[in-house]
Amino acid sequence: MTQSTAAHDESTTLDVSIRSLGAQGDGVASLPDGSAVHVPYTLPGELVRLTQDKGGRWTLKEILTHSPDRVAPPCSLFGNCGGCTLQHMALPALLAWKSERVNAALKKAGFQTLPTAEQHQVKSHSRRRADLAIRRNGKDILLGLHARSSHAVVDLTECSVLHPTVVSALPAFRQVLRSLEGLRQAGDLHINLLESGMDVLLATDGPLSTGDRTRLAAFADSLSIPRISWRSVSSNAEPENVAQRGSVRHSFGSATVAPPAGAFLQATAESEAWIQESVIAALPKKLGKRDTLIELYAGCGTLSFPLASRARVLAYEGHAAAASCLQAATGGTRVTAECRDLNRRPIMGKTLNTAAGVVLDPPHAGAKLQMTQIAAGKPKSVVYVSCNPAALAKDATALFSAGYSLSSISVIDQFLWSAEVEAVCGFTHESSRRSRSGLSRSGC
Repeated sequence: MTQSTAAHDESTTLDVSIRSLGAQGDGVASLPDGSAVHVPYTLPGELVRLTQDKGGRWTLKEILTHSPDRVAPPCSLFGNCGGCTLQHMALPALLAWKSERVNAALKKAGFQTLPTAEQHQVKSHSRRRADLAIRRNGKDILLGLHARSSHAVVDLTECSVLHPTVVSALPAFRQVLRSLEGLRQAGDLHINLLESGMDVLLATDGPLSTGDRTRLAAFADSLSIPRISWRSVSSNAEPENVAQRGSVRHSFGSATVAPPAGAFLQATAESEAWIQESVIAALPKKLGKRDTLIELYAGCGTLSFPLASRARVLAYEGHAAAASCLQAATGGTRVTAECRDLNRRPIMGKTLNTAAGVVLDPPHAGAKLQMTQIAAGKPKSVVYVSCNPAALAKDATALFSAGYSLSSISVIDQFLWSAEVEAVCGFTHESSRRSRSGLSRSGC
């Protein structure tokens, strides 16, 4: 680290070198006492000047030397909007850093010899999923993302991440939201860009009036939105449809599903394809017609139906609406779906052991109790889809301790200009012995 105090004000300024990026994408430097300080919007190798306030907090005053990886942010809202934290970093460097985060997680789990990772990065203006905050601001509506470390909402007047179809619709959303009696002060807007069009889930802090429902139905017609659903921000109840002008559909592999309101969808169409391809590539090369794959945390079938091109699939999903959607689409396929809370009732190891492979795409916190059963059952092949390096490190530790080797890594940067990263990791257990015939769902 290079450090010096400014001669004119030694008590309040300090020059330090940024040595790395932290998990949230902030630059990390060392202070003279050995402690670390996190400096947003800086990059490794940069010399920066910090200022200390009366409370002892260090903040960035200026960048003295710039990293060759520093670029001009493409969005004028960057630094105010909390949606992106790394638009000042060149995309190749961003992908390399995210790949290193995945590698570091796997090394922390115990895997020291890593296969070369396949790397993918989505294009700008491609995100098809938006979770936006709504605030009344006098006569105006703020519709956008929260400012960094704040509850304040930054109005999303432009976006370099979201698909143009979504961005171009935001002014019309503001207009109709302004007219709603059920929107008193705050709400949320979830948009999924499906093959059938925008699927909208609105949450408000008051009940919708009859007039609100009429206005939303007219709005759906004007923008050709197949469905608008609604729920109260204070309720966990399933949303109700308030405007339905057409069918809601999306394809996974050869199957077409009707996702529930607010369904989980991979961030972009391109990244969804990369994840599917990486999962298929990580499976055992030889699978017979009688082989069965067990899929955990299956959602609406993003992986289930592509997996069925290789073998029979037993798919388990804990969210009732998603499981129902998946079950409704399984006719004529090799997928059998069941609703099951895997964190409370995991599939047991003796059942997992009989499968030709186990595929799981757990939530952000990881697979919890289900991981214990995978490690105990030792199925020959495990394909783990991760959106959180910290959870990956924890869950992969269980696999390493159970004797698994790491066979493949794919890194997918589908959350452009954020610190988030998706990874698909293939694990194999060569000593596993299992019966692959007559797999039954009994005893799960």
